[in-house]
Amino acid sequence: MNNKTRRLLLISSSKVHGSGYLDHAEAEIRDFLGDVKSVLYVPYALLNRDEYSASAQARFQKMGYQSTSIHTAAQPVQAVKDAEAIFVGGGNTFRLLKALYDLDLLDVIRDRVDDGMRYMGASAGSNMACPTIRTTNDMPIVEPPSFNALGLVSFQINPHYIDPDPNSKHMGETREERIIQFLEENETPVIGLREGAMLRVENGETILRGSTGARIFRRRFEPVEISPGATLDAFIGQD
Repeated sequence: MNNKTRRLLLISSSKVHGSGYLDHAEAEIRDFLGDVKSVLYVPYALLNRDEYSASAQARFQKMGYQSTSIHTAAQPVQAVKDAEAIFVGGGNTFRLLKALYDLDLLDVIRDRVDDGMRYMGASAGSNMACPTIRTTNDMPIVEPPSFNALGLVSFQINPHYIDPDPNSKHMGETREERIIQFLEENETPVIGLREGAMLRVENGETILRGSTGARIFRRRFEPVEISPGATLDAFIGQD
């Protein structure tokens, strides 16, 4: 894993309550992209790719970036090879991963990130940067060839993380209980990333950014609460 060259911005959600699409992340996106001029958008997590990509492209253009959608490219692999930066949008994680397998895009995205291409994801797009998609919140509406994802980071993410509500009368499992069940079978740490939070990975460091905190779950350890601005590497084993 070539972590020193990988530059990632992994956003829990593309919207937070009371604001529009990517509004809460705009300052972080601008800082992360730096002198990048264009962003390749990946809309495969939703069915209506034309509508989804149009709204995303308009938002990036409003921020001053040229944007094209990979689903309109005659050669998607070449589109990734030519990209300065990539943004993988949210939706259903299983559908997104299956599309990346079907189009043979996983290896080329991973190689380009190792070469320095900036990777941004929101929700399902953030899940895609993990070793697997086993900590997604989504239903398996399609079946990808494998749960293995891009493996750009050494930890799992649970986007839209919700803390247990002690006053709730809901009898189903909490998000925390589901993550603990994952850790009964797996060693990989899981970051419960609340809406409004995002992870920035650069120079081999993983830093929590945004307006809300995160919760780190590890096998055989109690969960740890992390505040924005903290470096997470001591907890997640990032090289």
